[in-house]
Amino acid sequence: MNRARRPLRGSLWTALSVTLAAMLLVSGCGTGGGSGAAETQPQNETSSVAEVELKPGSDAEGVNPTAPVKVSVQHGRIENVTLKNGAGEKVEGKMGDDGASWKPTVALGYDKTYTWSGKAVGEDGKELPIRGSFTTLDPDRTVRATINPIDNETVGIAMPISIKFDAPVQNKAAAERALKVEASKPVEGSWAWLTDKQVDWRPKEYWPAHTEVDVEADLYGVRLGKGEYGTTDLTTHFTIGRSQIVKANVDSHRMIVMRGGEQVANYPASYGKPEPNALNTPNGTYMVMAKHPVEIMDNPKYGYTDVEKKWAVRISNHGEFIHENENNKANIGKRNTSHGCVNLTNADAKKYFDSALIGDPVEVTGASKTMPPRYAVYDWMLSWQKWKSMSAL
Repeated sequence: MNRARRPLRGSLWTALSVTLAAMLLVSGCGTGGGSGAAETQPQNETSSVAEVELKPGSDAEGVNPTAPVKVSVQHGRIENVTLKNGAGEKVEGKMGDDGASWKPTVALGYDKTYTWSGKAVGEDGKELPIRGSFTTLDPDRTVRATINPIDNETVGIAMPISIKFDAPVQNKAAAERALKVEASKPVEGSWAWLTDKQVDWRPKEYWPAHTEVDVEADLYGVRLGKGEYGTTDLTTHFTIGRSQIVKANVDSHRMIVMRGGEQVANYPASYGKPEPNALNTPNGTYMVMAKHPVEIMDNPKYGYTDVEKKWAVRISNHGEFIHENENNKANIGKRNTSHGCVNLTNADAKKYFDSALIGDPVEVTGASKTMPPRYAVYDWMLSWQKWKSMSAL
């Protein structure tokens, strides 16, 4: 879910290891043009004993909108106080329990001037005005991001968490520190930068079944590059479903489905032709990416276009699917004759299609070559050590 910066609140939940590295405060969150040091206002001519402190200090410029903003009074209390933006709109806030401090309950905006007004009353009963202003930073560019899985999805045990940016991220460490993951069951995991515009989190091993996962990406106000800052915060809550793994050994001409550690299906299958290698179904741990009752298959190089295949489960952006192929029925369970996909009979393909979740792993073995880790989703094609080395932290 992509939303505007939410109200500030207290402690956030504990993060996992590295987790989406999990969960540290953003580096440079109060910087990037100036955070504006606190400033104590001088007493007025009434010589009130009250002292007013503004944070950031009056006339501060380039203040990060996520930096602490507060007015506090020593030796007195706040009679009234207002913080307004340049349009004259009041900023929502909350008075401290002692009546001697006030702070906003919402984050401020970029490139805005905010003005304090109000008064304090000292312990001696004398009044002291509250006044001042400050300006927040004006980014050269704001960078948007998306998060997947989206809210309330139920996904398979191999599902990674993926955050994609609409511009290259230069300050990857700062971005990664803004990412937090919490799972209802203990899970070891790590972030990895797959490109300058995408960072994924995956567990070391598959997710435990029926795990609840919460993710926060507190990217608003984070300096992602020179003059570039995050546009909004992102959150998502999703659920890991039952454990289902496809075991696809190409030499066996069978496709086995394991659920909860037990075999629940053993389908005859035809995999890619051993030769040429371009038609092979390569070894690797794939993931269910999409499901379509009908998929149009095209490969002019091998003489077919606009061929409809039913119960198509995409497992790679390289072109691999699990789908029915009644035209190849004579070879299913006997010979590998496909162009790289896993062919099943119509009835078996429908049964598997109905059982599959986005994020289920598909483990292909026994082939003469291995899929290179460059066709999405390839998160599970990388060793754990390699994956961890791709973190910015």
